[in-house]
Amino acid sequence: MTDRSAMRIQNSYLNGVEKKILVWLAERQPRWVVSDTLTAVGIIGAVMIGAGFVLSNYSVYWLWLSVAGFFVNWYGDSLDGTLARVRGTQRPIYGYYLDHTVDIVNEAFMFIGVGLSPFMRLDLALMLFILYLSLTVNVSINAHLKSEFKLTYGKLGPTEFRVLACVLLLVLMYVNPVKDFSSSVTLAGNEIEYAGMDVAGLVILVVMIIIYVGTVITDAKGYAKIDPLPKKDD
Repeated sequence: MTDRSAMRIQNSYLNGVEKKILVWLAERQPRWVVSDTLTAVGIIGAVMIGAGFVLSNYSVYWLWLSVAGFFVNWYGDSLDGTLARVRGTQRPIYGYYLDHTVDIVNEAFMFIGVGLSPFMRLDLALMLFILYLSLTVNVSINAHLKSEFKLTYGKLGPTEFRVLACVLLLVLMYVNPVKDFSSSVTLAGNEIEYAGMDVAGLVILVVMIIIYVGTVITDAKGYAKIDPLPKKDD
């Protein structure tokens, strides 16, 4: 089964407007631009995001590179599939494999880049990455088992998260109390330092855990009804 045969569930806030923009852009792409070209553009955007975070160790304003990277990543990652649909050149098996493999690579650049910045602890960034991977695996399992490909959580999809990330980056660059915030807490005799983005990351981590656990419980109950225990003969 591929994501072409699975029903795509995408009801995010920006979904309607985004679809129209993507179709408009796809219709105006030069013929030499193909879906794989745009997939590569998405990877370049992810590298820019990670590099901006790493370089922010030298100047916070390197985060503008990350902001630009989010736009480049959106352009490539969101437009590659739309271009294939507009031109009628879908390759569902190849596209499914490439899209999800590249997504993991892209997110690795982003999360590791955040963890190597001065704004978030690496261990927290990696925990967020693990939760993201767990949600991704769950989506892929459901795509195969019940033909549902869920792209949004709580009306928020990848595009909304990119927008929120850019807003957060602007806050880090231009709101000094947030940029300069630093504190520490003692746990089990160890002093742990944390910055403002660590607090935001911890909140996001808790929310992601709740979403993941709730999703797994709901899905497990649904699958238990679809696939009940066999009745024993009297």
